[in-house]
Amino acid sequence: MPKSIDTPYFTGVGRRKSAVATIRVIAGKGEYRLNQQSAPLPKELDKMLGQLDIQKSYDISSVVVGGGISSRIEAEKLALARSLVKIDPTWRSTLRKAGLLTVDARVKERKKPGLKRARRAPQWAKR
Repeated sequence: MPKSIDTPYFTGVGRRKSAVATIRVIAGKGEYRLNQQSAPLPKELDKMLGQLDIQKSYDISSVVVGGGISSRIEAEKLALARSLVKIDPTWRSTLRKAGLLTVDARVKERKKPGLKRARRAPQWAKR
């Protein structure tokens, strides 16, 4: 996805659990790159672009670090939604209704002393 110096692009950052996604959206022909490698567009992102009817209008370059498979996708969805709102603020209501601009701040709870996990206590034995 070569771009000249004067080509405007729009960025967005999304986070979910420990995954962080940074996305650049550039006017183009629908190419998608993940961590500097060409990849197929995930169906969640394709669905989002389909709601706005702009599948082949923009090139997307995504850099994702940390997290697992699902949290990486969720971080990318939030980052793409944020960058699309910068392109056209009228898309905000559509993306908001679809729940794509809502941050999911849930993270794993820390382990407490005396417990096996965050809330799991050792099994109680009467004798």
